Amino acid sequence: MYGYPRPAVATDCVVFGFDGKNLKVLLIERGREPYIGKWALPGGFMRMEETADACTLRELKEETSLELKEREVEQVGAFTAVRRHPGKRVISIAYYAALAREKYNMIKDGVHGGDDAVRADWFNVKEVGELAFDHNEILLCAMERLKENLHTKPDSFSLLGDSFTMSELHSLYEAIVGKELDKRNFSKKMLSAHLLEEVEMNEVVERTVAAKRGPKGKMYKFSKESEESRENW
Repeated sequence: MYGYPRPAVATDCVVFGFDGKNLKVLLIERGREPYIGKWALPGGFMRMEETADACTLRELKEETSLELKEREVEQVGAFTAVRRHPGKRVISIAYYAALAREKYNMIKDGVHGGDDAVRADWFNVKEVGELAFDHNEILLCAMERLKENLHTKPDSFSLLGDSFTMSELHSLYEAIVGKELDKRNFSKKMLSAHLLEEVEMNEVVERTVAAKRGPKGKMYKFSKESEESRENW
């Protein structure tokens, strides 16, 4: 028989979305102590029959109504500070997801609180205040992962969708790297690096884009060679 104290194990998930201007993160308002009324990342305790992946997907669905698949989430790391939970010893395995632009647009208004979450809502990452537990630290680590993946993996760019304007790409970069980037130099660098291809649009689509994003909003997509190019950018 195992005679040593056993810490509880939980998962927390940082879900990112992009609205064309701002990087968003999905948060829930806690309905129970500790930290009742505080905003936090969706998450909860792992069941005996669950893997960590299954736990984070279940908690996301229960607390926000958002349904994701295992391939859409990635582990950020384990958070093991002794007093990270005020009532008990809890280890959290943190995940993050970068939603494809099309999926974010489809579900952004459909999230709602459930289980022990009073509400669920999207926040601009620049405007997130003090979160419950060590969730600000987890969010920061997820942001660092996004920053690393700008040059190594395509998931950061899935936030843009299949096509995007240069202004949207610029806004996403600024949000992830956390500093202002000169628009003219940014555009010049991206185009000279041959990372992008201009999207050919028919007249109907052009009018729609012009109405939504302005007449000068050319649309781009990443070139087939961009995956290799970004690694050396």
